[in-house]
Amino acid sequence: MAEVLQAASRESLATATDRLNAYADSAGAADLQRLGDELFAITRLLDEQRSLRRLLADPSSPEASRTGLLERLVGQQVAEPTLDFARGLAASRWSRPGDLVSAFEALARQALLAVAEKDGSLDDVEDQLFRFGRVLDREPELAALLADTTRPADGRIALLDRLIEGKVSPVVAGLLRHSVRLPRDRHLDVVCEELAELAAARRDRSIARVTTPVALSPEQEQKLVDSLNRLYGRPMSLQIELDPSILGGLVVQVGGEVIDGSVASKLAAARRSLPR
Repeated sequence: MAEVLQAASRESLATATDRLNAYADSAGAADLQRLGDELFAITRLLDEQRSLRRLLADPSSPEASRTGLLERLVGQQVAEPTLDFARGLAASRWSRPGDLVSAFEALARQALLAVAEKDGSLDDVEDQLFRFGRVLDREPELAALLADTTRPADGRIALLDRLIEGKVSPVVAGLLRHSVRLPRDRHLDVVCEELAELAAARRDRSIARVTTPVALSPEQEQKLVDSLNRLYGRPMSLQIELDPSILGGLVVQVGGEVIDGSVASKLAAARRSLPR
């Protein structure tokens, strides 16, 4: 589940996200790639340096002092668009220092997702993130290895690369590598879920997670999409996972709401209703 920000931080992040989306409209894929990678690098710096993020998020400190400090630290190492976004974040108000770190990471993610938007691969990115997240959910030991910060980051990245080689797009690979380098006490399967939701949101869609015992035909998928669109009053994107154990029917999850129409669930309910 994505982190919940307090009011001041939400407003600051919303303003920064609007700026990034406006920049993405005219920027090229290479510029967006560099922006995302450099924002992730600053995120890692702030995550590692607690005193630095406190200084940059201190509302009692003059704006010029905060932006000047950031310029001295990274101004010679990043491109001008990255520095411009970094200045904007440092100049904004944050409810707590950790929110500033989250904001840098959020913009970095959006910049890389905008690369996929440029080349028309956003649908594939969303699907690949969902699929990899399901793999990690089924393999908790593997997920634990990727999240184990007592092991060198390069070793964890090498493991990740062996898992995803030839299976995901460059954008997905980049997002996953950055997430492994910067776990921030999160499980990677949860991060994959967050990223898939962000990819769907860039297409103005919400995600419906569908569990079915057998593969759905294209016609069945479209019928389900149409029904969910009407039910929720907004466009929906399906993420489908096969699970023969539900026997029949479907389980649909949208956010925190679950519609369980599986045969297994109905049988369980029938057993509970039997007299003892």
